[in-house]
Amino acid sequence: MYNLPLSFYLKSAIADCVAAAKRWGLIIVAVAVCTVAACVTTGDVVKVEIVKADAYKDLKKSERTALEKIRKSSAAKKVDSKLSNVIDKTPQLSVTEYLEKYPETSARVSKNYRVGGYDVLNIMIYEEEDLSRKALQVSADGFITFPLIGRLKVDKLTTAEIGKLIANKLAREQFLLDAHVSVMVADYRSKRVLVLGTVNNPGSYALRARERVLDALSKAGGLWRRTGISGKSSGSAGKKGLIIRTQNPDTPQESKIVINIDLKGLLEDGDQIANLYMQDKDVLFIPAAEHFYIIGQVREPGSFALTDREITLVEAISRAGGFTPIAARNRTRIIRVEAGVEKIITVNVDAITDAGKKIQDVIIQPNDVIVVPESFF
Repeated sequence: MYNLPLSFYLKSAIADCVAAAKRWGLIIVAVAVCTVAACVTTGDVVKVEIVKADAYKDLKKSERTALEKIRKSSAAKKVDSKLSNVIDKTPQLSVTEYLEKYPETSARVSKNYRVGGYDVLNIMIYEEEDLSRKALQVSADGFITFPLIGRLKVDKLTTAEIGKLIANKLAREQFLLDAHVSVMVADYRSKRVLVLGTVNNPGSYALRARERVLDALSKAGGLWRRTGISGKSSGSAGKKGLIIRTQNPDTPQESKIVINIDLKGLLEDGDQIANLYMQDKDVLFIPAAEHFYIIGQVREPGSFALTDREITLVEAISRAGGFTPIAARNRTRIIRVEAGVEKIITVNVDAITDAGKKIQDVIIQPNDVIVVPESFF
């Protein structure tokens, strides 16, 4: 099926015989087979091939179904290509590096909301209620039209500053002296953040005064969890989040920067340094956790999150509870996609664990699918 040399199949068959002999206590047969195997275990421990059309026909129907489910799940998790390009091409900083480079950031965040285009205001004039206005929308260029005094620019002003501006205008035009003006934002529309990735309700959300990363996550319904192919619930979000921030928006100096947030530290360890203030036009992206998958003859097949350190094939099998008694250990395969090309990496596991070839153990990569077929014997 894979156009492999006869010696490869002979090695696999012999190894399966050895495993079967060990399981059933056939000591004499095991010794005899091992004598022959000594002649063939010097071949490739790891063999890489491009996937052929019929590469998976020897898998059970349940295993093929699981493989297809994994493929669909992986495709659903892929980052939008435009977003991916922005992230790849944009300078990236940790939170600490960002705060060191832009120490004025926190100071710029006003305690009071500053009004912008499309916000909706309620304005109350206590001395003359007929002048009061509800649901007064700020124009795109930052103006409102108010009775008696006409157009007023309110863009980038706080509600207190707008109230003072209206009172001064009324007094200056001799319409109303010492007016008490109250301004409230009825609907926040001018400043928005986009929350994407593994959250329950991704989308665009209004940004109020002094809102932080946790506020944005809360608006998006928090991180979502999914059920893996084994039926177990597992966290889907990765260990970090990304803020794609627009610096100096709508100016010739406009640029973007990516801030890496330690999501685990923020949510589990209470690291409030990572809980940055959000800014207008921020994109908060929560990438999915990187996983690998194991199907076939292991005791606990399913999806497994990749840890901070590298994990090898043998360690991955161990995380899945080890092989079942009928596993074809030496025909273990890793299905891997590299540069759009699907490959099969066939591994002689016994040669790694029993023959002292640990150096040839394969490092598992994100989205690898480990397939452990059933033994012929």
